[in-house]
Formats: sequence, C-alpha cells, structure tokens
Amino acid sequence: MPLFQRAPTTPEAQELGKPLDVPPDQVLTFTEDEWYQRVYRGEDVAQLTWRAVLMGSGLGFLLAFTNLYIGLKTGWHLGVAITACILSFTIWSFFVRSGLAKTPMTILENNCVQSTASSAGYSTGATLVTAFPALLMLSVTAENPAGVQLPVWVVALWTLLVAALGVVLAIPMKRSMINQERLTFPGGTAAAVTLQSLYSQGGDAVVKARALLWAGAVGMLVPLLKDLNIVKSLDGTGKLVRDTLLPGQSKIFDWLGSISVGGIAYKPSDFNIKLDHGVALVAAGAIVGIRITFWMVVGGLVLALYVTPLAMNAAWVNPAGELVHAASRPGAAWKEIGLWIGAPLLVASGLTAFFLGFRTILRAMRSLAGRGDAASSRELAAQIARTEVPTSWFTVGTIIAGVPLIALAYFVFEVPPHLGALAVGMTFFLGLVACRATGESDITPTGAMGKIMQLTYGVLMPQSVSANLMTAAITAGSAAASADLLNDLKSGYLLGANPRRQFIAQASGIVTGTIASVLGYYLLVPDATALTGVNGRDPAFAAPGAQQWMAVAQVFRLGIENLHPMARTCIAVGVAIGVAIALLERYAPANVKRWVPSATGVGLGFILPFYYPLAMFVGAALSTAFQKINAKLAERFVIPISSGLIAGESIVGVIVAGLNNFVFL
Repeated sequence: MPLFQRAPTTPEAQELGKPLDVPPDQVLTFTEDEWYQRVYRGEDVAQLTWRAVLMGSGLGFLLAFTNLYIGLKTGWHLGVAITACILSFTIWSFFVRSGLAKTPMTILENNCVQSTASSAGYSTGATLVTAFPALLMLSVTAENPAGVQLPVWVVALWTLLVAALGVVLAIPMKRSMINQERLTFPGGTAAAVTLQSLYSQGGDAVVKARALLWAGAVGMLVPLLKDLNIVKSLDGTGKLVRDTLLPGQSKIFDWLGSISVGGIAYKPSDFNIKLDHGVALVAAGAIVGIRITFWMVVGGLVLALYVTPLAMNAAWVNPAGELVHAASRPGAAWKEIGLWIGAPLLVASGLTAFFLGFRTILRAMRSLAGRGDAASSRELAAQIARTEVPTSWFTVGTIIAGVPLIALAYFVFEVPPHLGALAVGMTFFLGLVACRATGESDITPTGAMGKIMQLTYGVLMPQSVSANLMTAAITAGSAAASADLLNDLKSGYLLGANPRRQFIAQASGIVTGTIASVLGYYLLVPDATALTGVNGRDPAFAAPGAQQWMAVAQVFRLGIENLHPMARTCIAVGVAIGVAIALLERYAPANVKRWVPSATGVGLGFILPFYYPLAMFVGAALSTAFQKINAKLAERFVIPISSGLIAGESIVGVIVAGLNNFVFL
C-alpha cells in the first residue's frame, strides 16, 4: 500500500471521500471489530496527499509561533488542532472558489492537515519554554547579564529529536488506548466533531473563520503599537534611544494610594499592579477560564500586598558575608521571592495529584502488559497488520531518535551515556502514564513528568543543572508529543482514517515545527535580558515554566541551606499549600470542591508579574459574561476570536522582536 496518495480529481473520488453518516460520538462506543466493519474508510479514500501535508505544514509553521509566544508569556501550551481545522477548511474552500485549486479536500485530508499542523504547532515547543530558557537564566552573572545562549544547531537538533522520540513512543500505546479501551481523548474527539460539522455546515465554518481572521488582524496591530521600537529620541546625555508608539502597560491603579515598605512609599505600579495593553493574554484568559485566572489574581495580590513587604524587610548575611534581602525591589519580587512559593506549590500539587491518580498509573501499566491485545479473528488480524503502525517503526524510530539524543546529552550537557539511556527508558513509562491521563481527562501532566525526572537526576547528579534540566526536557517534551499524536489519531479513528497514513502526517509536521519554533525562540529570546529584564525594566517574557524548572535545579545545585531563610520558609509553605489543595480537590465533598482554590492559578499568580494574571482575568471575565448573555453565540465565537487574537499578536510579535533585536538597535 503506497502511503502518499493522489488528490481526488473525479466526482467518484469526491463522493468516496464524503463524511460518514455515523457521527463521532456514536463511533466512541464501537468495538474494534465494529470499527473496521462500519467506520474504516479503506485504503482508497484520499487522506495523505501532498496538498494536505503542505497546507498543514504552512499552518503549523505559523501556529508554532503562537504557542511559543504564549508559552513564554504564561507557561501554557494551547491546542491548535481545532484552529487548524477551521482555517484549513476555509482557506481551501477559497482556493476552490477562486480557481487556485481544482477540487475540495476530503474530510480525511483535512484531518491530515490538522494532524500535521498540530504536530508542528504544539509538539515542538515544550523544551523551548522550559529547559532552554532556564539554562539561559542560570548562565547569567553580574559580569554577563545577557547569559550564554546555546548554539542554534544544538537547540534545533534537540527539539527535533525529542519530538520525534515522543511520536514513536506513542506507537505501542495507540491500539490499546484508542481501539480497545476506547479512551475518550476529549481534544481529539472535539477535533473530529468540528471537522464533521464543518463538512455538514460549511456556512458556519466560514463565519467562524471570518471571526478568527478579523480578530487576527486586530491582534497584529498590537505589537506594532506597543512593542516596535520605532520612535527615536535623545536622552539626557544626547544618546539616541528608541521607544514604542504606546507603552506596554498603563499605571491606572496608582490613584488608589501608596504602599509603604521600610518607611518608603511605593505606588501600586511599582508592584506590577498595572494594566497590560496586549490582547494575547486577554484571549488566553478567555480560553483558560474564570476559576484559574481568578486565583491567579488572588495569588498575585497576596504576593504584592503581603509577601513582598515582608521580603524587602527580611535581611540576611549570606555565606559570602554579604547582606541581602529576600526581595530587592517591589517589581522584582515575583522572581526573587514569589518564585519560591509558586514553583514548590505547583510542583507539590502536580506530583500529589499524579500519585493520587494511582489507578491511572496501574491501568497504564496493565495496558503496557498487552492484556486483550490479540485480534478476535484472522481477518481482523490481517486488517490490523495493513492499517496500524508496525511495531518495527517503534523499534527503529526509538533507535534513530534515542541514540543521537543520548549522544547529544553526553557531548553537550555532560550527561553520562548510561544516565541518558535511563532518561529515555523512564520517558517511555512516564509518557505512557501521561498519555493515559490525556485520554481520560484531556490534561497532559507534562509538568509532573518533568519534575519526577528533575527530582531523580537531582539525586543522581545533584550539582549538574544541565543534566537536571535536559533529562527532564526529554520526558516532558516527548510526553507532550506522544499525547498530541494520540489525540490526533483519536480524531482520525472517529472519522475512519488510516492510522499509518496519519502517523506520517504527524511525523512530517515535526520538521516544520522545529524550524518555526527555533527561529521564533532566537528572535524572541536573543539573550537572557528578554527573560530577566534590564536596567530595572520588566522582562519581555516572564517564562513561568522556565522559572519553575530553574528553581528546582537551583535547590539541588546550591543546596537548600544556601538559600535565603525566607526563601526556605516559602518553599515549605508552597509545598504545604500545594499538597493541601491537591488533597482537597480529590477528596472534598462536591459542595465544597467548587470553593477549593486552583493550585495552578495560585502558583502562577506568585511567579508572574501581576499585570499578566490581571489581563487573563479580564479575558476570562469577558468570556463568562458573554456566555451568560448568549451561551450559543459564546460557544460559537469565543474560541475563534481568542485564537485569532493570540495568533495575530504572537506572529507579528515574533517579527517585531526580530526587528527590535537586529534592526532597530
């Protein structure tokens, strides 16, 4: 069976590619035998075509910028599959109407588009918002505030290999989790339902796409106004300086009064209590929701109004004989002391929730043992052999991706080969659990997976921050790629797609995503000052994911006894709060759970400048109000508008960052 196919050119081929009469929610209940009899479209329906892969690669290239931008801002990775579905359907429909394309794409071609785009836009950015920025910040010294950036070839090769490893590690999980156990994989199910509705209600897709594109146009204007250093002026010394047309934030809360610390009156804006002028954070908040963003604001206010004044007054003579305070100034408290509450809170909460879900872990181990793996008939076994991804691909792919990854870890990050091999082996088992969690809840616990690896290698190699960070990066990045592939394969399964062909589409997106993500990373973060700030100015990116990883690595490198006493107290408080919240979320009565704080929200509130949580809360509040006023319209437009705003600001934001860093010097 040839993997790549020709696009349909005849009415008969078009008719063959029509959507199924069986809706995706009904397919969810089918056994594997029933799927092959009633759902599988066979080998002749157009699916893996060059036009589908090229369209998916192009969309994925742009969407990779959006996830990198939002990841560096907020620590979140947002799924891009549904956005890719809507854009692909609309763009190709326009090509057909204008004569640029001869025939419409089949629904399975569009499924390949979203699979390629999702791989490019989601699977390749995890390490670039966590481990690499953390390493860069840890290289900062008083003599070199810019830090030391790794060579491009190292970052690109690492990103490519980690994503490739994640894709091949998902191969032995697919049939067990999707065909036999029929795990829901809510993200993949939602993408299948979206595609089915697009092909039955094309007009609705056009309306959503227009909303997305108009929102994208608005988002594109924002970086040009608040980020592009196009205004020239002279400072007091006659030196040429550049500034933006509009400031990044407004100090609209300064009228509320002042906050006194050590006899000095500070304005609220000194504590980062101000309004951000971007739209990407507002849109991200609309997607994330009111509960998490509300608790982000609560965490940020507790940091600003209570913890920061205490930290600025907390003096300590360190082992070097220097008098230091837990926080040097209000605007830096989020990264100087808030980090030591928020990061332990997030780590403790994530690990506690992970281990409380021991049933998920046990089910993952049982599925690995291959229970119920045999086909029920010889005919079914033959069909499986023709359509499923062969086990040999898993073996060869693991060698092709894993061996160079172990070598790179050894030669660049000084991880001994046997410990590098251990990291790859642990990644398979931890990725298995992460993928099952995704299938059951749509939550991929990559953070918990990474922290388990950091704790493991903190014991095995306590003084090596590079080993601590990069072994965790293998697990977190690969788990994200595996879960993304299984989500996409679930979408294809519900639509009757050939899994082997969809695997090729997914794998092809990795290359495009790596190019876009690495290019975007070096444009947005040319040196550490983009993450730490310079001359008292706020950083362009708070990089909360990297802040968490860096905090764990620092504890093992420095030893907890060398941290400021208040930082040690904050770690204990953060761990206690994180464990308590996880236990409450698991065991509290139903009428109490709604009042339990969000550990993610509170933790992020402590490790972000306050205007980040505030902007996200504004977006969540607007989305909630929209839903109250007109639930049907909100369901129809919140995601397209939010996705458009994020895409517009982030794509142009990458371009603006490149201009600022390399042109408008």
